[in-house]
Formats: sequence, structure tokens, C-alpha cells
Amino acid sequence: MKASQERGFTLIELVVVITILGILAAFAVPRFIALDTQARVATVNGLAGSVKSAASLARGLAMATNAAAAGTVTMEGFPITLNNYYPDSTTIASAVNSDNTNDWTFTPGTATTVSTWTKKGAPTPATCEVTYLPATAAQPPVIQVVTGGC
Repeated sequence: MKASQERGFTLIELVVVITILGILAAFAVPRFIALDTQARVATVNGLAGSVKSAASLARGLAMATNAAAAGTVTMEGFPITLNNYYPDSTTIASAVNSDNTNDWTFTPGTATTVSTWTKKGAPTPATCEVTYLPATAAQPPVIQVVTGGC
């Protein structure tokens, strides 16, 4: 009769494997921790690009349809009020179609004051935002991105 042999790992082998996994985790975890910040910054920059595109598209539509500088145009079924041929602060959210209240807090301005999209879930939401200052007769709208608190 053959004696049965038990097979398995020795204690030393297990300790070595656990040590190697610990070392790998020590290098990998900090990289994954920074991913949420990078994702929020990318989201804020993406929204800023959408705001710039919406403003340009509204201006192009206004020019193509001979709308007045302070008139209105319709984009995707939403009436957009113009201020110097660009969307004003009260209707820029409709031009961007940013009604996603799960991700953003939108604070509309008046026709000539700043509108703000603030990223929900940011460590410092007041410094993780996109602002839109409507156009004046001398300059196009100013879209600013703040990502310091993302």
C-alpha cells in the first residue's frame, strides 16, 4: 500500500505570497485613490466644453436665422434667450441641456450675471465648478473652470 501524502503550501510560502501582495498593494492603492479626483476634474472640464459648444452653437443659429442680438432661438425644443447673440445666464442650462441634478447644482444668474454649475460630491464643491459670464458688446461669454477642490 502506498502512503498518502498531503500536499499544500508551507507556512513560509504563504508568508512570502502575503508579503508580495502587501508590497504590490502599497504601490497600487495610492494610484486608485487619486482616480476619483481625476474623474471629477475630467467631468468639470467636459461640462465646460459643453457650455462653450452650446454658446457657439446658439450664436451660429442666431446668425443663420437672422435673430436679433437680444432675441431668442430654439435649440432642441428649448427657447434660448440671447444676449449679444450668445445665450444669457438664465437659459444657458437649457442650451447645454444640463438638467442632471444628481451630478450638478446649477445656480442661474440673471441675464447679465454669472451662472454656476457646482459638482456634487466634491471635497470642496465651491472650488469644483464651471461658471458662465454672458457676452457683452465688447467680448464673447467667459467660461471659467475651477478644479482646485475636486
